[in-house]
Amino acid sequence: MEQGDSSLDNEVKDFTSAIEAVFIQGRTPKIFSSKKVEESTLKRLYDLVKLGPTSGNSSPGRFVFLTTQDAKERIRPALSPGNVERAMAAPVLALVCHDPLFFENFSKLGGEEGLRDWFAADVGLSEETAFRNGTLQGGYFLLAARMLGMAVLPMSGFDSFMVEEALLQNVGWRVNFLVALGYPDASEEKTQVARAPRLNFEEACFSL
Repeated sequence: MEQGDSSLDNEVKDFTSAIEAVFIQGRTPKIFSSKKVEESTLKRLYDLVKLGPTSGNSSPGRFVFLTTQDAKERIRPALSPGNVERAMAAPVLALVCHDPLFFENFSKLGGEEGLRDWFAADVGLSEETAFRNGTLQGGYFLLAARMLGMAVLPMSGFDSFMVEEALLQNVGWRVNFLVALGYPDASEEKTQVARAPRLNFEEACFSL
């Protein structure tokens, strides 16, 4: 086999492995291992997330990593009862947020001339854009974390106003959802139940 063919085969294998890690093998954890998530890993995670496309390169996604028990305890009262134990036990609890004033960074992000003023003058448009694209970046966050070998548990059971009051007043960001983040526990592979059903193509899609 020619060298070019071998290289292509390796690329296909790597791509297949990535799909397996993110979509097939990746599962929502019930527990995490005790392995620490290093600061360097969190930085690498964000360096992947920031490369995903957003509307006009608006990049409104913001992320807060709670890495200590004291930090996580600050939002314990905001959590729904069913989320408290898992959130507190996770090595890292991440807040996926968006910045309502994202347009102030267009000068750094190469935004078109006048784009900043357009969003600044239309609160409804800027809020919708921030939420939609911040959510999109939250999706990139989940996939990138799995590609780095981590397990992710997204949570929406919490009081957003309490979280923002406790942690985000100084920056003015809005919280969208939480992610318990860590490494999968080896025992989960032995006790893992079948994946919950999903809708099939005909139920969830159509083509025109």
